Amino acid sequence: MEYRRLGKSGLKLSTLSLGSWVTFHQQIDDSKADMLMGLAYDRGINFFDNAEAYAMGESEKMMGRVLKKKQWDRTSYVVSSKVFFGIHGEDNKPTQRGLSRKHLVEACNEALQRLQTDYLDLYFCHRPDKETPIEEVVWTMNHLIQQGKILYWGTSEWSAAEIMEAFMVAEKYRLIGPTMEQPQYNLFERTKLEKDYLTIFKDVGLGTTIWSPLASGLLTGKYNDGIPEGSRLDDKKMEWLKNNILNDDKIERVRNLQNVADELGTSLATLSIAWTISNPNVTTAILGATRKEQLEENLKALEVYPKLTPEVKDRIDEIMGTKPVLPMF
Repeated sequence: MEYRRLGKSGLKLSTLSLGSWVTFHQQIDDSKADMLMGLAYDRGINFFDNAEAYAMGESEKMMGRVLKKKQWDRTSYVVSSKVFFGIHGEDNKPTQRGLSRKHLVEACNEALQRLQTDYLDLYFCHRPDKETPIEEVVWTMNHLIQQGKILYWGTSEWSAAEIMEAFMVAEKYRLIGPTMEQPQYNLFERTKLEKDYLTIFKDVGLGTTIWSPLASGLLTGKYNDGIPEGSRLDDKKMEWLKNNILNDDKIERVRNLQNVADELGTSLATLSIAWTISNPNVTTAILGATRKEQLEENLKALEVYPKLTPEVKDRIDEIMGTKPVLPMF
């Protein structure tokens, strides 16, 4: 396993990590979660990602049960939670979602209980909150760090301007600013990481914990000939996701990308993950898995990404047609 510093912090995360979105409680039970987390840990993964909204808190409960059973040295791994959406879905009261001081503090305490841990290593603001002053967010996160309930805080799917505002507020009041951002980044979603955040990477320093390196499975090629029964997009609850990612143009690009994977002697999924971690501004790419074989195949990305020469990446760019145009400085 390779480890990378989380932005300018001293914390090192495994280049590949394991997440629980969609899978924990919804697609797998405790025994499979135990097996997958055990395999990941044995292979050097030290970061396990979660959020209050995943399965309305049940995902965190499942991960907490597994961690308690494993009894790994708490200093040997990193666990996260994210706050914004609450755990009650459409039944959330106004105080049960967003980034108010009240919800940030209460959600943190609840996540600690569900995960059965004394502190969160990483705590993310899952979305920006247009109705809460950024000063309130930064002060509250700083307070939680001082209390020892969280070690680092960050953002998820925030714009570059919003992240920089948080940095400026932290600097103004001499508080601890965000250490990391969790954006979607894959061969279809590239603008934020490759364009919008470049100034932040250069001037301030920002770690990234990437979600959906496989574009919710589209980059595995499994949807090239329709939606397989039992797959993520076969779930009626995922109808919104299916509408967002499936179209003939994207599938045609994935089919053409298969030729590059074949030439490198790897799978389309492994190639796509390898491409993601080949970006030096990626700290870790979060994997999702329901089967041992799936996780083992994805872990091979560590062996593949050194093979992605500039020539190979240029060819991938030509096939995908998704590389953002950078401004002329």
